[in-house]
Amino acid sequence: MEGFWGTLAALLSAASDFVWGPPMLVLIVGTGLFLTIRLRGLQFRELGYALRLAFSRRQDQGSEGDVNHFQALMTALAATVGTGNIAGVAAAVTLGGPGAVFWMWVTALVGMATKYAEAILAVTYRVRNARGEMAGGPMYALERGLGQKWLAVMFALSGAIAGFGIGNTVQAYEVANNIQQYWGVPSWITGLVMAVLTGLVILGGIKSIGRVTAVLVPFMALFYVIGGLIILARHLDAVPGAIALILSHAFTGEAVGGGVVGAGVREAIRWGVARGVFSNEAGLGSAPIAAAAAKTDIPARQALVSMTGTFIDTVVVCSVTGLVLVATGMWQQADPQTLTGAQLTTRAFEVGLPGPGGLIVVVGLILFAYSTILGWAYYGEKCFEYLFGTRAITVYRAVWTVAVFAGSVATFGMVWDFADVMNGLMAVPNLISLLALSGVVVRETERFFATGRQVVPGSGQQAVAPGTGD
Repeated sequence: MEGFWGTLAALLSAASDFVWGPPMLVLIVGTGLFLTIRLRGLQFRELGYALRLAFSRRQDQGSEGDVNHFQALMTALAATVGTGNIAGVAAAVTLGGPGAVFWMWVTALVGMATKYAEAILAVTYRVRNARGEMAGGPMYALERGLGQKWLAVMFALSGAIAGFGIGNTVQAYEVANNIQQYWGVPSWITGLVMAVLTGLVILGGIKSIGRVTAVLVPFMALFYVIGGLIILARHLDAVPGAIALILSHAFTGEAVGGGVVGAGVREAIRWGVARGVFSNEAGLGSAPIAAAAAKTDIPARQALVSMTGTFIDTVVVCSVTGLVLVATGMWQQADPQTLTGAQLTTRAFEVGLPGPGGLIVVVGLILFAYSTILGWAYYGEKCFEYLFGTRAITVYRAVWTVAVFAGSVATFGMVWDFADVMNGLMAVPNLISLLALSGVVVRETERFFATGRQVVPGSGQQAVAPGTGD
């Protein structure tokens, strides 16, 4: 039996390496670059306006939707800002050197155009389901925009399954493991409490999730970022050198293990791009599912709000982790055999701020992981709804809640690789829709700015969801 599981683990690992190899990363970044060119660098020109819009109280009065634009953004950020912002950045720096942080920035900047396009298509092709709620995302763009039902089913099936891995069990395990190590609380107690809290939130649907994440996400992000900024302030004299090191190693540096300069640059690009993609999820197709629930009749306006999520996730939160690792010098102590990504970040915070530094990372990991469970619960639910109709939603929520407890008390050695494969199968049809429907994205964008950023009559194509069977 051990031989079977060993073989299965090896196959999943090989499949994950293949799916997320250079071709996939080039396709994701290339799509972002293509959209950046077609949109004439919109993410650079309109970032200030988008940030003001994201945090303003202005809403599209009387518009279709279930939650306001801020709640939709926070739901997406809840799923996006996760353990990758702490452990993933440390892994990138460990394997690719400080230069990996620069390539994470590059990935985020082009990924903002991807996230913008995803949201436009999500709002444009969303439908109203049998419960009167909005349902949207790549599966609806693929079916209604391209007429490719089979690709829509492929995306929805992959998303519904992947959620239980990357968005549920591994996150629950991360929370339970950290609480047990730091405070000695048994995993089953943490799992039970977390399952109850998760169930209470997700049983209320997107409105309940939106209300909770609108409070939780800003708090957890500020808590972690402020903690990191305090450390950087304490090491202010090292910050300019850290930034210079990140920039120089991006083009001429060596990876942690040494080696020739060219090899170091390749590793910096490889791991910076890979971890950047996993962190901000631009191109994966998950975030637009939340964007589709926003109260708006203007696809481009919600798209501007949505693209700020990539900026916040990577350029802000991930940068704090990366700068602390480099400024404290802990990146030079990195040893994959003795320190994992999360452990390395914890150690860097402890060195940078003796006493509360480690606590900041532990609490950050707990909040980031729990928020990811909430955000991905909605993503998975909508994928499941697309496949089986609204009557299946309650079943999915119940199973999701049970899985939270299961993930807390068990170890899943192959779950990460399995989830990576499923995420790759989500990304492929989503990227196809982005490239094939880029003309729709450009048209909606031009219409929005041509009207002085006002309501665009006829935007969106809301309809009643077909085949819900209710």
